[in-house]
Amino acid sequence: VQLQASGGGLVQAGGSLRLSCAASGRTFAIYTIGWFRQAPGKEREAVAAISWGGGSTYYADSVKGRFTISRDNAKNMAYLQMNSLKVEDTAVYYCAARLGKRPSDVEYDYEDWGQGTQVTVSS
Repeated sequence: VQLQASGGGLVQAGGSLRLSCAASGRTFAIYTIGWFRQAPGKEREAVAAISWGGGSTYYADSVKGRFTISRDNAKNMAYLQMNSLKVEDTAVYYCAARLGKRPSDVEYDYEDWGQGTQVTVSS
């Protein structure tokens, strides 16, 4: 499946952004979707993930209570709503897809990746 992430930008600390991940090429509903991020000089890390039907989710401890992952299989879309953003959330955000049922936080479980969208949070 092909993925394209969008919705990044510059926002002040405490603000909100919603990232979108558009999928095409195969049946979107069979894929688990994950959001990852990579800050300058750091390794890529899992942020959130959601299972096929949306009934199971994963969140990194650093974003719990602030970020919400969701999906709309009818539109072949996944989303990451980010609230109460912090300077340390600044990174390039990627959406990824895997055929497994479990919303994994392991980067190498994901077969397909989007191109990334920059999120910059200013103080």
